[in-house]
Amino acid sequence: MMITPENLVRHELIGLPVEVARGTNPAQAGISGRVVDETRNTFLIETRSGVKCVPKSCNCFIFTLSQGLKVKAEGSVLVSQPENRINKKIRRSRWKL
Repeated sequence: MMITPENLVRHELIGLPVEVARGTNPAQAGISGRVVDETRNTFLIETRSGVKCVPKSCNCFIFTLSQGLKVKAEGSVLVSQPENRINKKIRRSRWKL
């Protein structure tokens, strides 16, 4: 199944290009790369300078889909084990195009 802005939150995020848009830690804003692993609370993002562990709950992420679309998602929406996000009810206002 193709990843779209509508199903991004319920999809596998490993392998997607991502950028940390903003968060509580200014040092993490601007981190960009590819998601290489995901836990319930963090993303491991491979950057040019190595792998960074970024918490989901206090950050906002911009994912780039294969069609070139950019989708912004609040990390608090993504806090869950990846396999459990499929069943999670998500209000549309929590993610944006």
